Amino acid sequence: MTIGSKIAWDDTVLPFQLDASDMRGRVARLDGVLDGILKQHDYPETVEALVAEMALLTALIGQTIDLRWKLSLQVQSKGAVRMIATDYYAPQEGGRAAQIRAYSSFDAERLTDGTPFDQVGEGYFAIMIDQGNGTQPYQGITPLAGGSLSACAEAYFAQSEQLPTRFSLSFGKSTEPGTGEHWRAGGIMLQSMPKASPFAAKNDGEGEILTAADLVDGEDGDNWNRVNILLDTVEDLELIGPSVPPTDLLVRLFHEEQPRVYDAQSVRFGCTCSEERVRQSLSIYSARDIEKMTTDDGRVTADCQFCGAHYDLDPKSVGFEAEQQSGA
Repeated sequence: MTIGSKIAWDDTVLPFQLDASDMRGRVARLDGVLDGILKQHDYPETVEALVAEMALLTALIGQTIDLRWKLSLQVQSKGAVRMIATDYYAPQEGGRAAQIRAYSSFDAERLTDGTPFDQVGEGYFAIMIDQGNGTQPYQGITPLAGGSLSACAEAYFAQSEQLPTRFSLSFGKSTEPGTGEHWRAGGIMLQSMPKASPFAAKNDGEGEILTAADLVDGEDGDNWNRVNILLDTVEDLELIGPSVPPTDLLVRLFHEEQPRVYDAQSVRFGCTCSEERVRQSLSIYSARDIEKMTTDDGRVTADCQFCGAHYDLDPKSVGFEAEQQSGA
């Protein structure tokens, strides 16, 4: 089913539950979201692949949390790709789309012919949850290891949340009838039903990294192994999903596990930057600091790394002295 040139299940996250095995999961399909993210920058293809994988993980993880404001994923490394940052903004009311944005910083001359994950070196993968004003932000980190960003995310959930978690992802450039070459991504997230609060970190990340297999035994272990064997049969084209609806995929993979689906959540590319936020970020600087930021043309400028928006401000109108004067 398509709507114009858009596939109906593109840019959606479908929650589901496997009643027979006490598992929950998500199926995500991204198309326009990736176009919105990647067209803001002229990334090399290997960097685009990392950003696409990170955005897909963000969509899947963001939809599992009872989120009131923002989920952020971040990679910080000593490799050629120094940083990847993503944000997932929860919809403010029912029926609205969630918003995703992402960007990366990298050293082009250090990129190699290896895999995308080879471009990140020693560093960490972080998940941060901000529930808004009046709450304490949560952050958990895990080392960059395992050969993919999805493996890092699995290690994070095992290490910090004690939740057996599995991702199966596919992403790449696609050419479809009537459209040019563009990035598509799709994936499945599987997770044992949480036995405790997902915000209660039980491991500080020190020592040996836990895996999902370390967390399940007995009947839970049997269920986990069986469902993962079924997930291993999925094909890349089924995950990307230009021709396979998410519901059909779940029935194909897990029909004996009694899949039950819930309402899909739509997602879109979106950025929260604004002139007001730029002014707020500059409000900590003195007039002398602002003078050092002023261009030869006598302006203070700022560019949003996520969406490319350009802000051009009068230096006399920013900084904490300006804030004090406007509040007087």
